[in-house]
Amino acid sequence: MVLPSPNLDDRRFQDLVDEAKRLVQQRCPDWTDHNVSDPGVTMIELFATMVDQLLYRLNRVPDRNYVKFLDLIGVRLLPPTAAEADVTFWLSAPQPIEVGIPVGTEVATMRTEAEEAITFSVVEDLRIVPCRLAQVAVSMAPAQVLDRMETLRSGQGFACFDQVPKTDDALLIGLSDAVPRCAVVLRFQCEVEGVGVDPDNPPVCWEAWNGASWTRCEIDRDDDGRPRDGTGGLNQDGDVVLHVPSTHVASLIGGQRAGWLRCRVTAAEEGQPRYGSSPIVRDISVYTVGGTTRAAHAELIEDEVVGMSDGIPGQRFPLKHRPVVPASQPTVVQVAGDRGWEDWTPVDSFGDSGPGSRVFVLDHVTGELNFGPAVREADGSLRQYGAVPPKGAGIRVPAYRSGGGRRGNVARQTITVLKSSIPYVTRVQNRLPASRGVDAEDMEGAKIRGPILLRTGNRAVTAEDYECLAQQAAPDVARVRCVPANDPAASGVVRVLVVPWVNDDGRGGLRFQDLRPPDEMLATISEYLAERKVIGARVMVEPPIYQGVTVVARIRARPRTDGQRLRIEAVEALHRYFHPLLGGSDGTGWGFGRPVQVGEVYAALQQVRGTEYVEDARLFAADPLTGQHGEAVPRIEIDRNALVFSYRHQVLVEGA
Repeated sequence: MVLPSPNLDDRRFQDLVDEAKRLVQQRCPDWTDHNVSDPGVTMIELFATMVDQLLYRLNRVPDRNYVKFLDLIGVRLLPPTAAEADVTFWLSAPQPIEVGIPVGTEVATMRTEAEEAITFSVVEDLRIVPCRLAQVAVSMAPAQVLDRMETLRSGQGFACFDQVPKTDDALLIGLSDAVPRCAVVLRFQCEVEGVGVDPDNPPVCWEAWNGASWTRCEIDRDDDGRPRDGTGGLNQDGDVVLHVPSTHVASLIGGQRAGWLRCRVTAAEEGQPRYGSSPIVRDISVYTVGGTTRAAHAELIEDEVVGMSDGIPGQRFPLKHRPVVPASQPTVVQVAGDRGWEDWTPVDSFGDSGPGSRVFVLDHVTGELNFGPAVREADGSLRQYGAVPPKGAGIRVPAYRSGGGRRGNVARQTITVLKSSIPYVTRVQNRLPASRGVDAEDMEGAKIRGPILLRTGNRAVTAEDYECLAQQAAPDVARVRCVPANDPAASGVVRVLVVPWVNDDGRGGLRFQDLRPPDEMLATISEYLAERKVIGARVMVEPPIYQGVTVVARIRARPRTDGQRLRIEAVEALHRYFHPLLGGSDGTGWGFGRPVQVGEVYAALQQVRGTEYVEDARLFAADPLTGQHGEAVPRIEIDRNALVFSYRHQVLVEGA
């Protein structure tokens, strides 16, 4: 039970008026007119109003004391995190020289009458490397690579797959150089020989060699989300625009060194037509048209001078921009000394710092730098926690980022403004939504977190301790669950399941790969918990298991209802209800281990505007990785530590 806050004075306005009138009767018996029209009563009511306001402020004292207590035990508001997005810079034309996109390059959303532009800055250097065709080969078997470069130069066509293409047959294209994170155009001249396939959905995939294995390449998509494959699966003249992964390197394949890409025949999905014969390729040309890098919703501030030291302990210096967004590299402070600028490192507190420790504490929310204080001991001596910058020494911050918040979780294709002028770059876009932006913690959240931290003592013992500390280590984590290892033999192993904040496509849909936390997030949480776990415990930080759920439903529309609009909104309602972060009946995320009932499908669809009634609804368990479905069932059981994932819902609208 929560301890009740004391009410220091429970009197209200009318109580004060009545008490004053009783005192008047006792001490001024000649005053007999106590009606509201009497000027004396008016004065009583005036003073009662003023005293009532004082009592209200008096009763706020416990809240203020509570906040001050939180401050004493070291509770600080968690800072915001910056949303991040992969931003593609497109060249005006292929260039013979390398084009660089430096860190700090600013891009933004379009400013409108209702909203200000949201600015992002590049956090990783990008090199847009020119390339050309260097080698061509085909692979009909895993260990057999056949050179086709001379055949291509002679102008003769060649079959890029086996006579009857089979799974893992591949066309290999060697580039003159590796092109990590670049957008590459492959221009083909082909004959219509690869019969039998659907040109809008051919059973092929593009991959890049990373020196050890093949990594999937993303095909660029148009504004409607369709892949930009003008060849229809190598069946006609056209272009394929590929986004090459960052791991692409030049390597030896078939005795030839190049930056290798390949088009591989994949196992056909259910209902997907296969090749009846191999496509014929007559010519190939390659060139680079752009590149993709990471941008964050935070402004880069460089070489900010914050002030000059006066040589006293406990100095504080505010930064010009706040809040400060935490970054992978911690913010450092430089103090001018005899040998130039000296780096001072950040710490969480001064408890372990001596008088010679060049450390400081940064409050990310208020943007304030704190240097070590001097504390008077019981014997009257002063103990210095952390060094004091010398008197007259200049203090500066080489670089930090300011901004962040959920406002930066913008939709795809909205970052389109290039604020920094870069030669040869004509436009910019984000192909996927920005994600991981979280607002700073409010005071109510800190009040809830304070008792938990006080109980844990910054140590992870119980499951709740691990969950609280993991959230503190990475504020951009949406959900955390601590469970014991599944293997009974794994004694002392603790699993911490992490779900990151993910921005959907605006209609509740999520990409399955986005639900995997970034490696740096997992590493940050692992290191933070490793310093606070009990001796002998082994911590595994990983994403939870997701059970795919597919709904196939048929609904009846009300008269004069747009059937296309109803279908889209019905699918959106299913995505949002079976959502790991926003789903469930209360909208706070699907519960771990909560089963899925077909009755919930009826309830979710019935609430969609324009639905007359739901004629039929069926549930299918699905594997989001393979796309395989089970049989229709009325209930899908979920592992107690798993979450649901909406996978390709289908809704048929009748009567529209």
